[in-house]
Amino acid sequence: MPIEVLLVEDNPGDAQLTRIALEDSKISVNLSVVEDGVEAMAFLRKQDKYATVPHPDIVLLDLNLPKKDGRQVLAEIKSDQHLKRIPVVVLTTSQAEEDIVKAYNLAANCYITKPVDFDQFVRIIRTIENFWFAIVKLPPE
Repeated sequence: MPIEVLLVEDNPGDAQLTRIALEDSKISVNLSVVEDGVEAMAFLRKQDKYATVPHPDIVLLDLNLPKKDGRQVLAEIKSDQHLKRIPVVVLTTSQAEEDIVKAYNLAANCYITKPVDFDQFVRIIRTIENFWFAIVKLPPE
């Protein structure tokens, strides 16, 4: 069975880079992408058009999102009895110490700053993939 990944990312370029990096994977990955925090929560709660989507094994979450920002999404995920065990990897451009501390205070599983260089970005995605999909034991749905 493939690893179900939900990418919450409003930048189409970063979403495409993530998709490209995961396509070469030795591990079977099904990537779903939503572009804002409201859509992320609808996806996770299987509301409306997301009623039949797979339960994600992991969420890759940008912080700076339209409609509902990533900090709010993280807080909602981690306070929801049915969602809180899903690992959330914050993947964002912010290097602000305040954002890092807040993300960990909201129970982010890890915080990664997106590099601007394409090769480094691909390397980071592959490192996430190797650690979270090959080494870590993910919780069942």
